[in-house]
Amino acid sequence: MKITECYIDDKKAFMERNIVVPNYNATTLKTETEKHPRWIHFGGGNLYRCFHAKIAQDLLNENLMDSGIVLVESFGKELIEQVYHPNDNKSLSVVMMADGSFTRELIASTTHASFLNKSNLQDLKFLQNVFENDSLQFVTLTITEKGYVVKDIAGNLLPYIQEDIQAGADIAKLNSTLAQLAYFLYCRFQKGGKGIALLSTDNFSHNGDRLKESLQVIIRGWVENKSVPQAFYSYIFESKKVSFPYSMIDRITPGPSQAIADKLQADGIEGMNIIKLERGAPIAAFVNTEEIYYWAIEDDFPNGRPPLEKAFGVFMADRETVNKTDLMKVTTCLNPLHTALAVNGCLLGYTSIYDETKNADLLKLIEKIGYEEGLPVVEDPKIINPKQFIDEVIYKRFMNPNIPDMPQRIATDTSQKLAIRFGETIKSYMKSSTLDTKSLVFIPYVIASWCRYLMAIDDAGKAFTPSPDPLYNVLYPNVKDIKLGDKIDVHKHLQPILSNKQIFGVDLYEAGIAEKVEEIFVMLIQKEGAVATTLHKLLNA
Repeated sequence: MKITECYIDDKKAFMERNIVVPNYNATTLKTETEKHPRWIHFGGGNLYRCFHAKIAQDLLNENLMDSGIVLVESFGKELIEQVYHPNDNKSLSVVMMADGSFTRELIASTTHASFLNKSNLQDLKFLQNVFENDSLQFVTLTITEKGYVVKDIAGNLLPYIQEDIQAGADIAKLNSTLAQLAYFLYCRFQKGGKGIALLSTDNFSHNGDRLKESLQVIIRGWVENKSVPQAFYSYIFESKKVSFPYSMIDRITPGPSQAIADKLQADGIEGMNIIKLERGAPIAAFVNTEEIYYWAIEDDFPNGRPPLEKAFGVFMADRETVNKTDLMKVTTCLNPLHTALAVNGCLLGYTSIYDETKNADLLKLIEKIGYEEGLPVVEDPKIINPKQFIDEVIYKRFMNPNIPDMPQRIATDTSQKLAIRFGETIKSYMKSSTLDTKSLVFIPYVIASWCRYLMAIDDAGKAFTPSPDPLYNVLYPNVKDIKLGDKIDVHKHLQPILSNKQIFGVDLYEAGIAEKVEEIFVMLIQKEGAVATTLHKLLNA
């Protein structure tokens, strides 16, 4: 059977394969969405398919939403052409339990899926119509942290952002997702400027502010070039008709598992093969993910919203509460622990986060970072308990053997993550009257091990290929000439990195921990095996 078969009239094929199907008619839903779209999403990757689309499905199943999601993908053309369209925009969500079992659900809440191609006039016109429709209530985005970056490490506009500003509100000339979003918002403004919420659901703190600030750079440039009127800028940023809510989203969603693909195909479900691309991560018609998920959203929707809080795992709250929830997760309870495992996993030759948790020293490392160095500066958001969150992350989620997550995936774009994952905690220590940054040991260790990672030499002395990172080519020259066993002027090599406020959110010398990072780095390059030895020594000091 195929997942495109009619699940309404003939459920037998789905039931025989233990696939839960929607309660609604996907064909009818598509028609209703075209009449009154309410939700549009940018970024159609794995997280969207198993999270946003799942939330929508839950609401649709309970008759709490009357239209589906319009999806826009501006990066992965193959994802739309090889996954979405061949499967009528449906996907199979496979939830992997820690006991080895897994559940399957057909997700059909995505009614339209478009690759934002400048020459695809039909889709462009459709998307323009969606944005011009007064019924549209909100936009969500999963475009990764680097999707919001408009300036380079020196504070200069990135070349493609400069091009987007020069192009003005001309969709045929725009490169970035944010400039394309700004174009569609301009279309909405020209049709009367109904209210709308622009909701970043990417994985970093103050994501609403980052989205707002990035759009401001582009739209201000358009105003200065007289491509759009000042009134458009005022509509987006001053009228209160457009909001930029904070959100915290959490669900570990690794790439497609070959074991899951084999099981699905063995059960007679066609088209479940993993598609390996020349560029980009592998894709598939299914998504494998974990059972646990959370979504905290600032309740600021100028044009109304569906009852999102009625879906499992969703919390609607005020900005302060969402901010505390997000900071709890990304600065202490999950993301820093992930980064610690990612960097050290790559250095120590691991290819599985789960396998890393069986290493007593790596397990103790993330316990030290979470419980001892992070928790003292975390504010309890009340809707989710921080201590319980860490317990769940380490002992239920990271230790789930069925989550095929890799440190190499988590290590992607690390330079873009450190300011939030560790910088915020460092800042909190600097502000504290009772805590001292000099008491920190394991956060400095992770920073030192990341600098060691930049050498692209593992703990066995073998070269490896670091995960993609927009700053890697800028940072690598600082460490490229270092060899294991060298006696080096460590300050000369690391000072340009550790003093960079864009990377860490603070100058680590001013924070009082750079010297400790330098000291640990020297230990990490002494010889082959020094990473494992140093970690063990610090943990048992």
